[in-house]
Amino acid sequence: MKLRLIAATCLTLLSLKSFSQDKNFYIFICFGQSNMEGNARVEAEDTTAVNSRFQVLQAVDCGDRGRIKDNWYTAVPPLARCTTGLTPADYFGRTLVANLPEKIRIGIINVSVAGAKIEVFEKDTYQSYLATAPGWMKGIAAEYGGNPYARLIELAILAQKSGIIKGVLLHQGESNPNDTLWTKKVKGIYDNLIRDLKLKPKKVPLLAGELVNADQGGACAAMNKIIATLPQTVANSYVISSAGCASSPDHLHFNAAGCRLLGKRYGEAMLSLLGYKLSDTTIH
Repeated sequence: MKLRLIAATCLTLLSLKSFSQDKNFYIFICFGQSNMEGNARVEAEDTTAVNSRFQVLQAVDCGDRGRIKDNWYTAVPPLARCTTGLTPADYFGRTLVANLPEKIRIGIINVSVAGAKIEVFEKDTYQSYLATAPGWMKGIAAEYGGNPYARLIELAILAQKSGIIKGVLLHQGESNPNDTLWTKKVKGIYDNLIRDLKLKPKKVPLLAGELVNADQGGACAAMNKIIATLPQTVANSYVISSAGCASSPDHLHFNAAGCRLLGKRYGEAMLSLLGYKLSDTTIH
């Protein structure tokens, strides 16, 4: 009996060790619509020399890429669903690993739904929004089990076994133009994330990017005035400028160059919040 007890204790300790948190593995939750999902075409420079310290927790199975959901991989795009493109999260992560100490790794979780209003992430009312959504959007949601918010939480809880959640990245708003309640809706989602993941809001900032800027002829640039007020509603939130970030011809999406610049700005903002200065302009 005593030997069995010792053996059981050893197995428990081994199990705990296999799921121990690495305090130097910084996890970031990303969500939004098509720009965060990755609309820009991936170019050759985006797939080469990706530092293995930058990881993505796969949200869906991508058999043709050899990726299985719920597993960590080097963050070679796409970082969302299998057929998506470049996202600001790509160069957010690259900027962090290029400027943080070698011992620190970066992990990304990305659950985004192209074309969707912010309501698709509302914990208790997403069903009513999806009920009237077009079939293609329902198909995207179905890849996340029909509930994007729940999938985001599921991945985040899994990620917490490996590292520490350090922030939330949002890029959304094209489908909520002129919605004066947008900041309140974002706060509700952010508060739910904090509560459901047992986080401390003062330690988990929310970074929200502007939509394609007026200087690029942004079709929804007026929404940036509403996004600018987010810090008035969410205390630990910061708005990332899209000024000068190049647009695709539709003036709704950033092209690859625009994604790179916007992602770098997300990264620079997070570096500052983490207490680091930008030390290297070379991104790997």
